[in-house]
Amino acid sequence: MFWRLLLLFTVLPVAELALLIKVGRAINVGPTIGLVILTGLVGAALARHQGLRTLRRIHQDTARGVMPATELLNGVMILAAGLLLVTPGIITDAIGFLLLIPPARNRLRTRLANYVKKRLVITCEPTGHSQPGGEDIIDVEGHVVSEEGPGEEHDRCT
Repeated sequence: MFWRLLLLFTVLPVAELALLIKVGRAINVGPTIGLVILTGLVGAALARHQGLRTLRRIHQDTARGVMPATELLNGVMILAAGLLLVTPGIITDAIGFLLLIPPARNRLRTRLANYVKKRLVITCEPTGHSQPGGEDIIDVEGHVVSEEGPGEEHDRCT
C-alpha cells in the first residue's frame, strides 16, 4: 500500500509536470495553459451533468425500494472523474474523461466488485430474534482479507 501511495503522490505529479513541459514546448505556454483550463471546465461540466443524472437515478431506485448500489458506485466514479479533471495535468485528465464514458465506467465497476468479492469474507450468525413475519434476523459481519493472499470462498447468507 505504501508503494502505491508513493507512486500516486510523487511519481504521478512528476510525470504530469514532465508531460506538461513537453506539451508546452510543442505548442507554447499559452495554449498549454488554455488546454488545462479548458479540460478542467469541460470535465467539471460533464461530471456535474452525469452526477446529477446519477443522483436522480439513485432517488428513483430508493423510491421504488431498490438498493442503488450500481448507481452509488457510478456516483463515486463520476466524483473521482470530476476531481481528476479539475486537477491540472494530461494523465489525470485522460483518466477523468475515461471515467465519464459509461462503458469504461461499467467495466471498472465490474473489476472493482470482483476485487472486493475476493477480499471480503462475510460471516452470518442467527441472533435468535425474529421479525414480525416470523423470519429470523441474521447478523452479518464483513472482514477484509489481507492483500497478500486471495480471499476464501464462503456461502452467502440466506
